Amino acid sequence: MDFNLIFNPVIFSVVLLCILCLLRVNVLLSIIIAAISAGIVAGMPITNIMSTFISGMGANSETALSYILLGAFAAAMTHTGLATLMARKIASVICGKKYLLISIITIIAMMSQNLIPVHIAFIPIIIPPLLSVMNSLKLDRRAVACALAFGLKMPYIAIPAGFGLIFQGLIAENLTQNSMPIAKSQVWHSTWFLALAMLAGLIIAVFVTYRRPREYKNILVIENEEQILDEQALKFNKNHYITLLGAFATLLVQLWTSSLPLGALVGLGIIFGARAIDHQKMDKLINEGIGLMGYVAFVMLVAAGYALVLKQTGGVESLIQSILPFMGGSKFFAALLMLLVGLFVTLGIGTSFGTIPILAVLFVPICIKLGFSVPATVIVVSAAAALGDAGSPASDTTLGPTAGLNADNQHNHIWDTCVPTFLHYNIMLIIFALIAVFVF
Repeated sequence: MDFNLIFNPVIFSVVLLCILCLLRVNVLLSIIIAAISAGIVAGMPITNIMSTFISGMGANSETALSYILLGAFAAAMTHTGLATLMARKIASVICGKKYLLISIITIIAMMSQNLIPVHIAFIPIIIPPLLSVMNSLKLDRRAVACALAFGLKMPYIAIPAGFGLIFQGLIAENLTQNSMPIAKSQVWHSTWFLALAMLAGLIIAVFVTYRRPREYKNILVIENEEQILDEQALKFNKNHYITLLGAFATLLVQLWTSSLPLGALVGLGIIFGARAIDHQKMDKLINEGIGLMGYVAFVMLVAAGYALVLKQTGGVESLIQSILPFMGGSKFFAALLMLLVGLFVTLGIGTSFGTIPILAVLFVPICIKLGFSVPATVIVVSAAAALGDAGSPASDTTLGPTAGLNADNQHNHIWDTCVPTFLHYNIMLIIFALIAVFVF
């Protein structure tokens, strides 16, 4: 037994994080404990651990602010009745067909990554008003969590637009910097194979694992019940159009300035400025936004602190050195071990985008030495970075779906989002990436 491997800061802390989360310890506290344990195992003084942790939190400050403001925007859409209207329109289209509802949600999630790049911002707007519809269909929300995770993750892996252009640009840049030149436009020619892996995982989740009906209490999550039942509320009015204008302004400002917080602020300004919502409700609206997305924002902050602690421990580099003897000259075992390292790193850090620079500098030289083709290396590095994004307690790919599906407190973040997405996507990504080593 290699105790150096067992007590590697990355392995030790990520395993501890997973155990704590599975035991239903609060995710926020679990990440903090895991970060401290990583530093202690690496021999860092406790004061250095905490200062590193706190300074690292700033890396996700813009993301956290975005989620708070977008949570307020989602609350505004609920108050004006637009969220209810959209939910009713979708409900009238599906006509009791649960698979059609899952398909619509999946398509909207995919559009949020590429066509209208708002990421998880749509979830607290669209999903809570649809919970009563899901309840009437007896739809297992774990299937919906898998559908949302697919829509949030697959497009950036395989589609060269929106967030996909950023992810694939990072892959190309880091491979090129490590002596394996490749153009950004060529990355998707290989990563489409990983999209098939995720599609297979989605099909298994929706049509096999979670196909059976599941009962939920019909708890009303929308404030004004009379408004839902009123036929007039199903027609567009002035406030709805103002809110839509605010939504489009949010998108345009985000695309123009590359600042999601500024876009959300402009959108809220339009809603309040045009009096779609009375100014007296401003404090209540912001409080609701914090209640809706504040927890997600804080988890993202502490996840960034945890990521910096892991980097400072040097655990990733020592982990690679520990597994090198097990690789030998086998492409299969080399790829498998690299994928498992990527899984552990991303589970802890919670972001595949931030994992790419860490892994590429270590993995690309190994791939070159063992004779991996460029497409095979692209797939292995992309899969290693993406692994764990679905299933990580600290990833917005899991935090976003939970924020919407748990609006009535009937959906557990770990057991109903993280575990299902981990099993259905990470296993398939590993299998397909291993196949790619010999096919590409």
